[in-house]
Amino acid sequence: MKKPLRSIAIFGAVGALVAAVALPAYASTTPTTEVATTLQQVAMDDAQSLVVASEATAAPMDRGNYSATTPDEIAQKKAEEAAAARAEAAAKAAASRGGGGGYSTAGVALVAPGSGEVRNPVGGGYYVSRTLSGSHNGADMVGDAGTPLYAAAAGTVRISTDSYYGYGVGVVIDHVLGGQQVSTLYGHMIYGSRQVQPGQTVQAGQLIGFMGSTGRSTANHLHFEVRIGGSLVEPIGWLNANGAPA
Repeated sequence: MKKPLRSIAIFGAVGALVAAVALPAYASTTPTTEVATTLQQVAMDDAQSLVVASEATAAPMDRGNYSATTPDEIAQKKAEEAAAARAEAAAKAAASRGGGGGYSTAGVALVAPGSGEVRNPVGGGYYVSRTLSGSHNGADMVGDAGTPLYAAAAGTVRISTDSYYGYGVGVVIDHVLGGQQVSTLYGHMIYGSRQVQPGQTVQAGQLIGFMGSTGRSTANHLHFEVRIGGSLVEPIGWLNANGAPA
């Protein structure tokens, strides 16, 4: 009888030992599952937050219909549009003063005197305050406001606008002279005084506008530039060399 009792005692001890070992193992799995569940929930919450942020970033940003991407670019764009608006308003005011069709040409010769291939662009008294230099691209021919300005040679108008960079109201004409590609630029004219449009063919000495002080200017004058083959040349010397004393 002792052996069976001993066997039962042994089996009982083994069973208790198995239970003691199994219970902590089971207990340890429960927090792990809870931690995993919590991390999964946090991840889901974070994913939802990221989706919301992504949608907010993808939404169109109101920049006032500007394509600029930096504050400086936006400010520059606004300044350019404001300058263009001022130029347009001034042009309309000048046109209304001139009566209907634009700046008044009453009593003004529509063609400059002379018959040469190259003409002086200023149809009145003036003096040259400065000419081509390292920091200045042309000759400043200073005269009275409203002095008529003429095409220096026959050609085709490439640019005619009331807002041409620092030139203000400006006109650019392309010519072919002596087989060379020549362009002349006329800057700082009075708002509303342009008499030509882009694409228009003009004759030497044809009226193109009137002297003013628009753009980057501090006094009434014509800023006159000459380029041959795209390179700047001294305008006064060029006029003299082509039979149009300046």
